[in-house]
Amino acid sequence: MTHPAELDWPFFDDSHRAFKSRLDAWCHEHLAHAHHDESRDAVDAECIRLVRLLGSGGWLKHAVSGTAYGAASDVIDTRQLCLLRETLAFHNGLSDFAFAMQGLGTGAISLMGSADQKQRYLPRVASGQALSAFALSEPEAGSDVAAMQCSATATADGYVLNGRKTWISNGGIADFYVVFARTGEAPGARGITAFIVDADTPGLSIEERIDVVAPHPLATLKFDHCKVAAAQRIGEAGQGFKVAMATLDVFRTSVAAAALGFGRRALHESIAWARSRKMFGQSLGDFQITQTKIAQMATMLDAATLLTYRAAWLRDQGARITREAAMAKMTATENAQQIIDMAVQMHGGMGVKKGVMVESLYREIRALRIYEGATEVQQLIIGKDLLKG
Repeated sequence: MTHPAELDWPFFDDSHRAFKSRLDAWCHEHLAHAHHDESRDAVDAECIRLVRLLGSGGWLKHAVSGTAYGAASDVIDTRQLCLLRETLAFHNGLSDFAFAMQGLGTGAISLMGSADQKQRYLPRVASGQALSAFALSEPEAGSDVAAMQCSATATADGYVLNGRKTWISNGGIADFYVVFARTGEAPGARGITAFIVDADTPGLSIEERIDVVAPHPLATLKFDHCKVAAAQRIGEAGQGFKVAMATLDVFRTSVAAAALGFGRRALHESIAWARSRKMFGQSLGDFQITQTKIAQMATMLDAATLLTYRAAWLRDQGARITREAAMAKMTATENAQQIIDMAVQMHGGMGVKKGVMVESLYREIRALRIYEGATEVQQLIIGKDLLKG
């Protein structure tokens, strides 16, 4: 959990401190018992349960925008979003996933959807009654969005989608997908459009469920002459890339916050282990090498926390934060990976025992260095932005 001293930083005000206090109390009550059954059906069911739980607790209201549509405010408070992801990740990785996908899956609707689209989808997401998904990646188009091949052909009354999307979080359990497809107004990224596709739309199917090291609902989607009404288009034709990037700009900082939660939990577990583990007539924490490792972990965590909440604060002031969000995401995920690796090493054999917290964290953190822009992509973003002057 975020240490109280950090909440006194100038990035936060009294409303954020009160918010964090309520969130901590709720998490202790509702997320105290980790879910360990990692079979696909169990993970699917638990993810759906957590969405319902987060909705009834009122937390999903902070993942969408527009008070008229069930949101907590008309503009997403990035610091609240980050506090939510950091705290949920500290307690339970799947709860962070469940929350994040509700926001990412509807980010395009919150930012650029029509009033009708917002009314039909956002209240159900904010209450936890509908699960959303963000379908951008393809088998040959991950970091290179301009290589997208999934097509949307205009017809008299809408569009027909053909192609595949893969690595789609909530794939197989989502009630609707925000899908990006090539409509061809211009070459490359300028000829992509965003659509809302309900899960029961004819022509949309789940081609494959994907199993990963930290079990989360993931799938490959197939679109085979899938008809979508014109009213399901988000924004203007050919503006899909801008829609996608605007969505990622909002939520990329929150990925850094989730990494902070995982890293903070690893430090918490390491301190407790160092105090309790006896070796050679003393505690593990009495050894200087243990103290230096804990010092490294804490310093790396503070550095990442400063970058993360700087980016969140700047966005809440209305600033463009492409570079700052990339710095935060890169540093927080890379640092958290190292912190957790040190925690596993410190735990010795217990660190790789299935079901032990640091073992779970080791698997949870790895994907964060890849999704929503791999570390190498963040480096390119930062470098290009600096060179522009």
